[in-house]
Amino acid sequence: MTTTDWPREAAALLPADGYAGTLAGRAWVPAAGGPSVVAIREDGVVDVTSTFPTMRALTETADPAAALAAASGDVLGSLDELVANTPPESRDQSRPWLLSPIDLQVVKAAGVTFPISMLERVIEERARGDQDAAVQIRAEILDTIGGSLTELRPGSTEAAALKAFLIERGWWSQYLEVGIGPDAEVFTKAPVLSTVGSCVDVGVLAQSEWNNPEPEIVLVVSSDGRIVGASLGNDVNLRDIEGRSALLLGKAKDNNASAALGPFIRFFDEGYDLDALRASVVRLSIDGEDGYRLDGSSELSQISRDPVDLVGQVVGAHHQYPDGFVLYLGTMFAPVEDRDVVGRGFTHYDGDIVRIAEPRLGTLVNRVRSAESAAPWVFGIDDLYRSLIARGLLR
Repeated sequence: MTTTDWPREAAALLPADGYAGTLAGRAWVPAAGGPSVVAIREDGVVDVTSTFPTMRALTETADPAAALAAASGDVLGSLDELVANTPPESRDQSRPWLLSPIDLQVVKAAGVTFPISMLERVIEERARGDQDAAVQIRAEILDTIGGSLTELRPGSTEAAALKAFLIERGWWSQYLEVGIGPDAEVFTKAPVLSTVGSCVDVGVLAQSEWNNPEPEIVLVVSSDGRIVGASLGNDVNLRDIEGRSALLLGKAKDNNASAALGPFIRFFDEGYDLDALRASVVRLSIDGEDGYRLDGSSELSQISRDPVDLVGQVVGAHHQYPDGFVLYLGTMFAPVEDRDVVGRGFTHYDGDIVRIAEPRLGTLVNRVRSAESAAPWVFGIDDLYRSLIARGLLR
């Protein structure tokens, strides 16, 4: 993507209903020397950091949507201006630009929450990262289990019976265990403050030769377990590395710029709630510099575990998150169509443009680069608190 190809206008990122929802984000404000929590409004991007020094402070309120609507502050500029100034190649360092909308929240992710992605994880495990072997294994597994997983509820009597059958046939897998067993796969995706937002690069480890995006809904959850809003995410997947061993999950998932999230948080209000979220249809497009194009979609209604159930497996008497967390819900998108070589499936090329969109949440746009060449993560928790203290926002 050249500097002229990045989104330059608010319309490229906003939900289908524009500014109608309660939208929050974060922006880097050079004049302040640090990040600000912002309200995304039709009359401009409003800095509300004097009321909410962190996004964590806002998400911990009893009603974040109402609290954000009541907050006031300086207008940093129009959303058009901030979007146009976000791509790093053309950025004016003296003017504000957009960041990932979260700060102190722990970044969690659920895996194997859709039947199709579960099958692909089993294939990765059996193929040991070998793309050629994956083709034959996929056919054999589908032959063995057919479409019996489509309506299966994890932890049910039917799931236990299927597990016994697959063990007998020698087809049981750790991925099937978390896919249809009682306990979900939930892992820590990335460190606090390391996520990247829209209109910047997303990182894929250079050594990976088989990888893909994972377009997902991301829940925003307060410390007491309330789901207060949602965003979009790309939980980048290195299929060859994780396929070699599930114990390499950390290496496959947690790399520089490997967790994209944004463009905004949409808080629950009268016009957007948990039922609306459950009806989400996430659309993915990938455009390569070689002219390649791929389109896909994921319907959240096909998820095997309800979002509320997944949150209950993350937070409770067994585990607390004082600053709240975000939870990537998993994806049903598992690209198996060949990109170049027959039988080799899909993998990213440097420069791919990934767009992840949902009508009520907007569009997350990123360019694929190696994690090693993406902008390094340099602003941590200590930096954030020093910045807020210097601005007189913390006492």
